[in-house]
Amino acid sequence: MSKVSGRLTVFFEEPFWAGVFERLSEGRVSVCKVTFGAQPKDCQVYEFVLKQYGRLPFGPAVAAAPKEGGRNPKRIQREARRQVQTTGIGTRSQQALKLQQEQRKTERKAASRERREAEKERRFALKQQKKKEKHRGR
Repeated sequence: MSKVSGRLTVFFEEPFWAGVFERLSEGRVSVCKVTFGAQPKDCQVYEFVLKQYGRLPFGPAVAAAPKEGGRNPKRIQREARRQVQTTGIGTRSQQALKLQQEQRKTERKAASRERREAEKERRFALKQQKKKEKHRGR
């Protein structure tokens, strides 16, 4: 006796709501896509499955990759975080843009630091000049 399992995923695909039925039996998966139109309620989806499931045009069965056994979700989260830290998020172009942004940020910081120091020196020189002017008159 073989084990048969099914799964339905309902999602919004511009401009309609769609559902994907997956049927897994004997290590092979077959799929069927259905368009619902407006957002279906749970009871409408349940009624559709009960009445229309037998008439769905499933595609040819394809060999399915064996599903991993239950893994600890915290471990999965840690592994994902590690991968993101080592490789980074996004495509190469996104990574290049991020690098360019960081370079501009460091340049901006250096320029603002120089401006701040120049302003500080200018104020100091002005203060010194005022001090000398006060003493000249006496």
